[in-house]
Amino acid sequence: MARDIVMAAGGIVVRREATPLIAVVCMRKRGDWVLPKGKLDDGESPLDAAQREVLEETGQSASVQQYLGTLAYPLGERTKVVHFWHMEADDGPSRRLMKDIAEVAWLPLDQALKKLTRHHEYAFLAQVGPMALAATREVAAFTATPPQLAEPAKAPAITTPVITTREVPKGWFARLRRWLDGGAAINSRE
Repeated sequence: MARDIVMAAGGIVVRREATPLIAVVCMRKRGDWVLPKGKLDDGESPLDAAQREVLEETGQSASVQQYLGTLAYPLGERTKVVHFWHMEADDGPSRRLMKDIAEVAWLPLDQALKKLTRHHEYAFLAQVGPMALAATREVAAFTATPPQLAEPAKAPAITTPVITTREVPKGWFARLRRWLDGGAAINSRE
């Protein structure tokens, strides 16, 4: 029997600080700590759903950085497939959380991992979290120090060895080079 698929999307949302922080949210109904995500609305793309869900569940708008991967897991008789993007929280003010969310916590990666209730989300964040943090650090370093334009380096002088008829190198590469230079045929045996 084929399982129905529930499509969802979310974000690994990073707040840029001295120690970058990752958003995890507490579901009001069961008290589970999870990554911000939710089901796609009719006609909605996974990316649009991810941005909407992050805003609703964290109260923070975020800019999308890169696609991180897909998490699929059983959900009763169905399978939930969640697409995740690395996002960076914007500096703007926080909005009110949706009614299903009790609170949001911004934590360093190791603490965010400990806080997560669901094992499959723990495994996913343990895999992609370091990549998201590395990308955040690279962006922060690039924007903090704009590159200095330098004069182009001069190309090194290329010297071609002079080969006399007495010291003609043997071998396939040497024959190919001579052929390219207009010398002996490539398939000749010497």
